Amino acid sequence: MSLTAVTALSPHDLSASDLDPGAALAEIGKIAVTDLSAWARAIDEGTYPATLLHRFADAGAFRLHLGEGHRLDAAIEGMSRISEVCTSSAFMAWCQNTLVWYLINSENAAAKAKYLAAAATGHVLGGTALSNPMKSFFGIETLKLKGTRVDGGYRVKGILPWVSNLGPDHFFGAIFALEGGEPVMALIDCADPAVTLKPCEPFLSMDGTGTYGVQVRDLFVPDDMVLAHEAMPFVKTMRAGFILLQAGMAIGLIRDCIAMMREVEGPLGHVNRFLDVQPDAMAETLAAMESEVNALAQTPFDTSPDYWRRVVASRLLAGEKSVEAAHNAMLHCGARGYVRASRCQRRLREAYFVAIVTPATKQLKLMLDQMPA
Repeated sequence: MSLTAVTALSPHDLSASDLDPGAALAEIGKIAVTDLSAWARAIDEGTYPATLLHRFADAGAFRLHLGEGHRLDAAIEGMSRISEVCTSSAFMAWCQNTLVWYLINSENAAAKAKYLAAAATGHVLGGTALSNPMKSFFGIETLKLKGTRVDGGYRVKGILPWVSNLGPDHFFGAIFALEGGEPVMALIDCADPAVTLKPCEPFLSMDGTGTYGVQVRDLFVPDDMVLAHEAMPFVKTMRAGFILLQAGMAIGLIRDCIAMMREVEGPLGHVNRFLDVQPDAMAETLAAMESEVNALAQTPFDTSPDYWRRVVASRLLAGEKSVEAAHNAMLHCGARGYVRASRCQRRLREAYFVAIVTPATKQLKLMLDQMPA
């Protein structure tokens, strides 16, 4: 993506009035059950669906959180409808929505003017690169990118093992340790010659998500690509949204797991009734989870300790219930779900990703343990 193309778009063209959330969600769902459904297996096998991401962008999938108050409920529901068909694609949608979320929260007017509209409309695609920083904030890892202040910006170097929704012309948000100062958060342009994308070893799932190892060698990051010169206060502002947006992956996946359980009630219900988890009970669990997520999504900038605890607890539950739903869908489907062509086995693999993507189940438990009672 050339700088000219990026700067040609104005964030002022993205007022909430130009997007009907209901119509946008309907179109996102339509694309998911038609085009995405046909591509789901290819994506699972490693195809990056750039064309589909642009179609979702045209439907408004990456700008449903631009309205007044930046409520997240519509954005989460949009990703849920994608995840009902393909959680890999919902993960890429989360990456893109989170890139937009970074720009929404940035106080750098120059960065917003250049990149917010481009990211929200899908003219620029990209990722988040906060797996390592999110772990570093809780003492699990150290920051892998290092920076030095220079005239007009920063010089950055280091290696990130996994960053998703990337390609040769994509952007991602990253945090780097600063020599003699607080960590800095900025956008990084994959098209810069100082940035190298290295293919990852094949995953159990998610091979079609544009996930790469990223090597940064003496990269100059200008001030107009800085999201926050002090990353920690910025992260505290946007962290609830970062985590809540991930709920879309879980909600859509669980919906489809319930659907698979019900699809086999006719031929297998007489024996499936002896299984501990039934679709109606799972549907009740999902409804309660959705209710809590929707309530939290109304006020993503709430800084109270109680709100933050609820956000972390809801994300923990999302991962746990994703695995539980996919596990039980497999038990209900039996051998027919265990063949390679079945979406049931794909759902089981995707569910484990929901539970281990940052913040993973174990980190969420650590975070809750560190919170005041």
